[in-house]
Amino acid sequence: MLDTMTFTKILGGFCGAFLIFLLGKWVAEELYHTGGGHGGHSQQSYVIDTGEDDVVEEEVVEIDVATLLASADAGKGSRVWNKCRSCHKIADGANGTGPHLWDVVGRTVGSVDGYGYSGALSEVAEVWTREELYAFLENPRGYAPGTSMGFAGLAKPEDRANLIAYLAGNGS
Repeated sequence: MLDTMTFTKILGGFCGAFLIFLLGKWVAEELYHTGGGHGGHSQQSYVIDTGEDDVVEEEVVEIDVATLLASADAGKGSRVWNKCRSCHKIADGANGTGPHLWDVVGRTVGSVDGYGYSGALSEVAEVWTREELYAFLENPRGYAPGTSMGFAGLAKPEDRANLIAYLAGNGS
């Protein structure tokens, strides 16, 4: 049964636990902060060096896109195509979640019949040139903000070039 004494013990247990928690918080603050007190400015007594101040900026290497596209391998691009095939089809007129990519190199942006585009792509490009596809495949949402394509992009420049070579060999 739940009598008055049991209720008092339970309430006392919760209050005691809360007081121990507050005491632990106070001790931790005193250990790791010095000076200032509660209203003043305090400094940490121990700072962990994470190396963020010593960050050296990486040198950005400019990539010659034209040379990279000229030396692309369509055979390797067919392996990269596996990342795209879940949403796109190559067959002419066969749309998937995304529009078909048959004859995409040189095609007008947003011109596939029967596919509802988001409209963001036609604002940034008119024709899918190799260079436009290269920039789009790097970061689709950064290239065309508001696009409905949920793909994160291809990080490696060689993968983008090889994929474009593969797509160019399919109808373009």
